[in-house]
This record gives sequence, C-alpha cells and structure tokens, in this order.
Amino acid sequence: MNAMPASLAELNARVRHDLLCLTVPANPWVPKTRVGDQPVLDAVIIGGGMAGLAATTALTHNGLRTMTFDARPKGFEGPWATTARMETLRSPKTLTGPALGIPSLTFRAWFEAQFGADEWDRLDKIPRLQWMEYLRWYRDVLDIEVQNAHRVTDIRPEGDHVALEIDTPEGSLTRFARHVVLATGRDGLGGATVPEMAKALPRNRWAHSSDENDYAELAGKRVIVVGAGASAMDSAGTALEHGAVQVDLLIRRKDIPRVNRGMAMGNPGSVHGVQDLTDAWKWRLQTYLAREQVPPPRASMLRVSRHENAHFHLGCALESMAMEGNCIRIDTVKGVFRADFIIFATGFEVDWAKRPFLSRVAASARIWQDRIAPEDGSAFQTLLDLPDLGPGFEFQQKQPGDCPGLERVHCFCYPAVMSHGGVSGDIPAISEGAKRLARGITSSLFCEDVDVHFERMVNHDIPEIFGDEWPPAPQPLEVEA
Repeated sequence: MNAMPASLAELNARVRHDLLCLTVPANPWVPKTRVGDQPVLDAVIIGGGMAGLAATTALTHNGLRTMTFDARPKGFEGPWATTARMETLRSPKTLTGPALGIPSLTFRAWFEAQFGADEWDRLDKIPRLQWMEYLRWYRDVLDIEVQNAHRVTDIRPEGDHVALEIDTPEGSLTRFARHVVLATGRDGLGGATVPEMAKALPRNRWAHSSDENDYAELAGKRVIVVGAGASAMDSAGTALEHGAVQVDLLIRRKDIPRVNRGMAMGNPGSVHGVQDLTDAWKWRLQTYLAREQVPPPRASMLRVSRHENAHFHLGCALESMAMEGNCIRIDTVKGVFRADFIIFATGFEVDWAKRPFLSRVAASARIWQDRIAPEDGSAFQTLLDLPDLGPGFEFQQKQPGDCPGLERVHCFCYPAVMSHGGVSGDIPAISEGAKRLARGITSSLFCEDVDVHFERMVNHDIPEIFGDEWPPAPQPLEVEA
C-alpha cells in the first residue's frame, strides 16, 4: 500500500486500509436507552456540509451512534455549490481540511489519484466546485449517511436527552439524542445582516451576498455592491460576468485592508491555545481582528477590476436609499448613485429570531455579554452576542437549572469563535475542532454512564489465562534444619 493511488478506486481502497490500520470506527459502547418506544441516538448532527461531515466522522470514529440531517438536496449541502461565488477557494491548497489526520482523506490525495502529482504541482488554488466534488467523495468513501431534505424545526432539551422535531418529504417526525451538534454554517445562529435603510426598498430590488438569487437576471442592469470583503468582490465579479451594464462598489472605509493579520496566528499554538486564553486576551484578539478586517483575495479584486464598467468608491458611507421612479436612489457622503439592484455584502449576525428552531436554546443560553463588560463593548456588540460555550462547544445556562439538558446542545459553527477560536467553520482547523468536539461529547457520555461501565468491568468474565499455561512445579527438596 505504499505506491500512490492511480485512480479513485485505488484511493478508496487505501482509505479503507487506513481506517482498518487505525481500528476506526470503534465498536459502539454507549449504553442504549429509549424514550417510549423510540431509541435515543448518541448524537445528532444538524448540517451535512464540511463541518457536519467532519463532526459526524470524528464522533463515529469514537464509536458513537450518530445521525446527520440536512435541509438541502444530496450533494448541495453547505455553500459551495449554492451561495458561494468565488472562482477558487481562498485557503492554500495544502490545508488538510476535514481529513482528521488521515492522509488518504485529504483533498490532495483525492486530486492526485485522478490527475497526478504534476497537475497538483501546477494547481494554484482549489476551484470552488471541485472542492464540493471532493466533499461529495468524502461523504461517500466514509459511508456517511446524511438524511437530506430533513429540516429540524424544534430542539427541546429534556434533561437527560434532547428531542428534535423534523420536517421531511414524508411528513414530520420526532427523534431523540443524548447530544445534538449544530453544524449550521457561518450564519448558524442567525442570518445575514443588512443596513436598516434597505427596508425602504422593495425586497425584489436587493439581495444579500449569501442569497441564492439568479445573477443572470442582472444582465443589462446597473448594480450597486455594498462592502469590500471577499464576498463583495465575488458578487461584483459574478454580476459583471453575467452582463451587468455597470457595477459600483460602495466601500465605507477610506482604504481596503491590505494585510490578513490573522495569518500570523495560523499555527498549532493558536489552534489549541485560544480556548485556554483569559477572557481579556480573547477579547483583545477578536476585537483587533474585527477592527483590522480581512482583505479580499487579490485574484478576487482583479476579477472585478479587469472590467472597465466596474468602479471602486472608497470612503463612500451610505446615508439613505429610496425608490425614485423605477430606479433606486442611494445617497452617500460622496454623492448620489442610481441603480437597478443592490447587493449587500455586509456579513452575518447572531439573531436567534431568524432561527426559530433554536428558540428554547436562545431563551436560556449564556452569551459573552453575560460574561464580560469591556469598556469598548458597544463598538463590538456582534462579538458580545456570541454564545459563551463550554470546552466541548456546549451551550451553557444563563441561569443554572433554567433549562436542564441545554449543555447537550453544541455549537459547532462560526459563532463559537469567541470561545474556541477559528476551529469550527473554516477549512484550516476544522479537523482539530471536530476532534475537540468529539472528545468533549465522548467524555461526557462516558462520565455520565460510568456506573454502567464499572458494572461491565466487574461482570467481565472472559478469561485470558486458562491454567494450562505452565507445568506443575516439582516438590521442593527437603531442607534440613
């Protein structure tokens, strides 16, 4: 098994052999329980995208009985083939993503098995849709069963388990689990944020960059893009490529960030250490990154600027917007713009009201505002709104005893960043985050059932020594006194 696999079939065999050598998945070991006539799963994962697949695999490898639900059709989980519009991933191709430390599960192994090492050397960045193809293979080769077209509508912590209500094509159903993992993406506890003034416009005249709007409809139209991040450039580039007659990017900052400060923290120390920092240091790190912001990739900006009908307006803060006849009037500090359509690339926020299935969690979960009161807190309310999570990404009760079982729900998506750093949503450290999550849930289940495991140990009666392993010893010679 030393030669490089020369096909996907050979790579699939390598994966199976690697898992065999690692003795994973482990055999199920958690005591089975029931609620009424229904079995209680060890863990349910909500979301079948990259984070959900990594979490499911890590939990399954630890011998847990899991089930994964995703609202989207099979093969379209996550943003890659739906709302993402970048030409290539922003991450370096060498990052191992959800491979969980197994070389044969990396994108590189998958790519080289099909196209060879020379093509890998020539590859610059990973094409977005090719990354989605890799994730589809990852799901298939690991035999991860995702229940697609299953939308969770309610989560009810009920002491020693969690109940879930789920809409399916066949109707609604109820499932029970000891632990529930939210692998619901960057907007996992809320949704897109747009300026309040957008509400003055008809909803069909604007979109957020994360919406699934059809950019072909922008052909021949004047388009405004608000923002200067990567998603703003992706949206502007896509609009231009679909025939927009003009695209103006309105950028509040007087300059676009030039340096990705966070790259200096891209080391194992930060991956493992951020969770153990003091509150003051966590706040200092995250507010600094929020203040400095991440520059868009150079290639993404060039994708826009190569079009003569694209214009960057720096220091162009919005003042108001309204319909003026059949066009949109946008008043800014630099003057008036008119457009047919606006795209807001203005990020995401924690807004529990946008996730009604989390209403019971929202009512009782601690957030960072309950934990710290920094002097500059009003300038970074979006960080204070993030959940205050335990060491296994678990939600914690604001008032102890108010919601028994809340700690059985885990936030394995971007809003965990204040508590755990960037290990639960992006490619670079998703494997380490999934392992941390799995360790936390696995430990919790063992400790909770330690009396059962102790009893198993006491009753374990399979002999390893049978008494025939040594010959009888001769009688000792008589020793004279």
